[in-house]
Amino acid sequence: MQIIEHAEPSTVDTQATSAEAAPAAEAAPRARRSPSPALLAHLQHTFGARFSRSAAVLLQHGTDESAYAPVPPDAVVFVASTEEVALVVKACAAERVPVIAFGAGSSIEGHLLAVQGGICIDFTQMNALLAVRAEDMTATVQAGVTRNQLNAALVGSGLFFSVDPGADATVGGMIATGASGTNTVRYGTMRDNVLNLTVVTATGEVLKTASEARKSSAGYNLTQLFCGSEGTLGLITEATVKLHPHPEVTAAAVVSFPTVRAAVDCVIQSIQSGVSLARAEMLDALTIRAINAHNSLALAELPTLFLEFSGGQAQVDEQAALVRQIADECGGGAFQWATRQEERSRLWTPRHHAYFASLQLKPGSRCFTTDACVPISVLSDCIQETLADIDEHAILAPVFGHVGDGNFHCLVLVDPNNADEVNAGEAFSHRLVRRALRYGGTSTGEHGVGLHKIGYLLEEHGETAVALMRTIKRAFDPLDILNPGKVVTLD
Repeated sequence: MQIIEHAEPSTVDTQATSAEAAPAAEAAPRARRSPSPALLAHLQHTFGARFSRSAAVLLQHGTDESAYAPVPPDAVVFVASTEEVALVVKACAAERVPVIAFGAGSSIEGHLLAVQGGICIDFTQMNALLAVRAEDMTATVQAGVTRNQLNAALVGSGLFFSVDPGADATVGGMIATGASGTNTVRYGTMRDNVLNLTVVTATGEVLKTASEARKSSAGYNLTQLFCGSEGTLGLITEATVKLHPHPEVTAAAVVSFPTVRAAVDCVIQSIQSGVSLARAEMLDALTIRAINAHNSLALAELPTLFLEFSGGQAQVDEQAALVRQIADECGGGAFQWATRQEERSRLWTPRHHAYFASLQLKPGSRCFTTDACVPISVLSDCIQETLADIDEHAILAPVFGHVGDGNFHCLVLVDPNNADEVNAGEAFSHRLVRRALRYGGTSTGEHGVGLHKIGYLLEEHGETAVALMRTIKRAFDPLDILNPGKVVTLD
């Protein structure tokens, strides 16, 4: 990575809706709005080798980790600055050609698929760390910087960037999808860790959404409006994010339980008892089985918690003792402990490998990655109903998640060439969303809306809220060129 130093609750009665109803409708396909030969020639002349229409490059930029078939763009431009992004957007706006942002390609809701054609703007070369302000505990980065690149650059500073969605996603992509991850229970989501953005609008203008201050009451909160907008309101090119000091002591623990409910209840009771967990992840028995096969391990194939405590030594000791007591009451087994960095990494490696390990349970499969999030008070009940659903329909679906904030995932593995399996997986995903809404939760806790969750916004937010979202989209992007067909659709 190049381093540059310079200063600077639901209103819908979902219980009245059949759990077997057809999945919510996604956006209807619309005609491609491909660029003219003149526009392609202009971009080729301007960017040279950083402009590509290679079939392999187009396929890469039209494919994500979702179960959707690839939908490539018409061309890809590898940008290096905010000014270049603005240039591409202005050129596309003149022809009403769609523009789709691309970071690491790790999204799983079809966010980056060029469903109406257009130009893909690849941000991977915009990966400069622009400034670290240790005294303010902030960093300013270009949008293509990944979380691992940022933390590697912070080694020795005593600070770290906390948002960890699992994949080595780009900062711009994480902001665009409102990502979170394993550290959320302690440090918050991406929304809680962004202070200021540089954004290119649909007309190619450049704006800063805020100052560098930690808070402000000046005007509308544009920073948060772009956070979670999935590239449909503007293209994020730079971001100032919060950093956090490394805690004095960090301890990791792994403990198994006889049931998923027991494991989840242990976390909920710990939080309700005032324990400030740094991380709290649950993996079910099937996920552990997948990890054992993938990593050649011999973990007990039982529902398992991966926990982390941090703070002063006395605080960590007190928290750990209380959680151990709660775990015993919930039927937990022996704790595996680690305090040194290499030992903690060894304990946590299985959790970070859960996604790719699970895919190997059915080689050649694609997965519907669900993203339900509910209040923690009803998390156990929601997961228990979900597990019963999995058993009843004989679905292959490992379950794991960030149970400390009520967010859990099911990886529904299906053969993409088997229509019955695909339909069964989609129907299960639909039932799970409806279940989460019935429990007062959301259709997506951290993955975003993309293509897959559009049909649920009306149920989750109501007609007035969705109409307002469309009004905002029209105001920011009247030509509907910014990642069209995602989040909300315009008539």
